[in-house]
Amino acid sequence: MHSLPHQTSQPPPMEDQNQCTTEDQQMQNLNLPEVLLHGPPGFSSVLQPPYSQKFHLLNHSSLPLHQFAATHPHHCAAVAAVLCDGGYPLTADMLSLLPSLRLVVTASAGTDHVDLDECRRRGIQVAGAGNLFSEDVADLAVALLIDVVMKISAADRSLRKRHVDSRAFTLASKVTGKRVGIVGLGRIGLEVAHRLEALECMVSYNSRKQKPFVPYPFYSTVLELATNTNVLVLCCSLNDQTRHMINREVMLALGKGGVIVNVGRGALIDQKQLINCLMEGEIGGAGLDVFENEPLVDEHFFSLDNVVLSPHAGFSTLDSYLAICQLLGRNLEAFFSNNTLITPVI
Repeated sequence: MHSLPHQTSQPPPMEDQNQCTTEDQQMQNLNLPEVLLHGPPGFSSVLQPPYSQKFHLLNHSSLPLHQFAATHPHHCAAVAAVLCDGGYPLTADMLSLLPSLRLVVTASAGTDHVDLDECRRRGIQVAGAGNLFSEDVADLAVALLIDVVMKISAADRSLRKRHVDSRAFTLASKVTGKRVGIVGLGRIGLEVAHRLEALECMVSYNSRKQKPFVPYPFYSTVLELATNTNVLVLCCSLNDQTRHMINREVMLALGKGGVIVNVGRGALIDQKQLINCLMEGEIGGAGLDVFENEPLVDEHFFSLDNVVLSPHAGFSTLDSYLAICQLLGRNLEAFFSNNTLITPVI
């Protein structure tokens, strides 16, 4: 029977062990695809095991991308994929810093922060969140509508200030029976419509094209939709055609008791005109999850009791967070395995 040889040598000093571990990790990273994280501090947490162990992750959150490229030229030259947050733009100039880039994966449903034309020109594939957040965003849209119309947040603030006499509080309005116009009848818009039906609201819509298989009346312009409703819920994407589509004329058509709910993108609304109309009483209220100059929010909103604000949190449920972590990793894995993207945009 053979015994193991007796170990007479001492283990290497801790510093040498750490150095060996670092060198081993560096050697391992050399064989992994390089993925640049383009998001806020802590954004790396969206890529969790086992996916976080399959890629060499580069985090530039402490430096603007152009400075990171200047100080890490070899890494940027090798980056094959970018994993980005919806609040962090990827312009053509930024994309030019990454000559080997072949894939952009964004952790958002919207893609207006990515220069899709430049990606098409360079043959860069793009993947997004698909319909992952649709139900949560629809829930929030209806919650904002109920809050604004029923004055829930305003009543809460009043009560906390010890104004307990309900007779001194402005009467709320009914949600049931409201005429609600949905701008953008995609997946989110349809989810909103289904929830509003349960509240016996009369739903109509405006979209790029009339949907042949939905029962709701269609209006070809947002102005017509506003004229025939007393609530607008914005669910469409932002582009050159939809920027500031909700202007003063549309707001005045909606009327003094009208309510606007925005879960799309902030710049769908002419924000200055919205503030003016709210302060002048030209419309009744607004529920806003998105803002024109995010992450900044115009302070005029803070003093308005007829406005309910949400910090772009339509997707911020634990269920959706865990699901997007998986989806981002699956898209990266699919791409580097030469398989079809799970949720392709282009």
